[in-house]
Amino acid sequence: MLGNVRFENIRFDPDLTPFHQLAKDMAAQFGYSANLSGDRSLLQLLRLRVAQLNPCSYCLILHAAVAASIGIASEQAAHLASWRESSMFSPAERAALAYCEGLTSFSHVQVPALHDELRLHFTERDVAEIAAVIINMNVWTRLKLAQGAIPVASAM
Repeated sequence: MLGNVRFENIRFDPDLTPFHQLAKDMAAQFGYSANLSGDRSLLQLLRLRVAQLNPCSYCLILHAAVAASIGIASEQAAHLASWRESSMFSPAERAALAYCEGLTSFSHVQVPALHDELRLHFTERDVAEIAAVIINMNVWTRLKLAQGAIPVASAM
């Protein structure tokens, strides 16, 4: 349950399978840690953008709520999908969003140029964290889609 939204797993229930433990084991195998030093708001916008691109209802609802809870303006989150037509995103955020889209809908031609643009605004560590967040979100959105986590209308 996320807020007032209930989810139903139409393909498999992660609580009745070793799904969550497998995900934790895979993360631990690669030394994954959520202790990131990057800009928290930017990383959350990237998570939300990946959820939009894939599109994962569970992740959209979860990451929209997290964005609000950490102070991202609702107007900025609401028009994230049209960030190119907005002046509400800084040049650094725009470079990160372009990179996010490039990694999510991978193109061998785009990613090197997008990486170069990203490096104009961020340190090597920042770029590594940005890439890790984007890649991780792509994994989780696909896992949730495979699971079939769909929102179910609540009785009013």
